[in-house]
Amino acid sequence: MPQEENRPTPQGPPVQIEIGEKESEGVYSNFVLIAHSASEFIIDFARILPGLPKAKVFSRIVMTPQHSLLLHNALADNIKKYEDRFGKIKLHGKEEELARGMGF
Repeated sequence: MPQEENRPTPQGPPVQIEIGEKESEGVYSNFVLIAHSASEFIIDFARILPGLPKAKVFSRIVMTPQHSLLLHNALADNIKKYEDRFGKIKLHGKEEELARGMGF
């Protein structure tokens, strides 16, 4: 059964959001590939398992550059709120190595 909730938008009244049962379960991703053109960003969320030579993409999101920037800002804001509440997120290893491991 789909779930619904109201979410406010910056431009006006709340938008009714519907999420299906399958989508509400979410998809785990530990590997991300990002590509872009002049008009869009393509973000592939994948899962890679230790010892296996390839990753499987479970979800592809295509966004405009403007929406990609808004997503970036929203993630930064939510990471700050998370760290304010739970403490700094620790990265193990060098950040540049971790970024390559995520496919960035």
